[in-house]
Amino acid sequence: MIRILWSVLAVALLAFAIFEGVKYGWVAATVLILFGLLPDIALIGAFGGRPGLLRPERVGFYNFLHRPWLPIALIAASLILPLPALGWGLRGGLELFLAGLAWLAHIAVDRAFGFGLRDPEGSIRPVGGARSSSAAEV
Repeated sequence: MIRILWSVLAVALLAFAIFEGVKYGWVAATVLILFGLLPDIALIGAFGGRPGLLRPERVGFYNFLHRPWLPIALIAASLILPLPALGWGLRGGLELFLAGLAWLAHIAVDRAFGFGLRDPEGSIRPVGGARSSSAAEV
């Protein structure tokens, strides 16, 4: 059931991100692509010869980038704070909003496909599986 909810959220966020990217042009699309890929920078060089398992010292960074609270905070900050425009033709704070939107969409897609956070030894905690709980998935 939890994976279905993540799937619905993922589809909604991706549709909204595509809409915003088309609406605001190449600058917005660039922000969306960069922050859509951002959480996976934790995977660069993190496997160290063990297929599918992250090195234990990289698990904290991976889990930090794959928790939804930081992108939600970016979205909230963009809506609440009076941020100036950066001069790229976008309204003030839109870059921050799009960054949070894409980042959260990445997390939702991962969870929809069953990829949760990582255990301390580096293995994936499956979303909606026997080893996970709803509190541990967020």
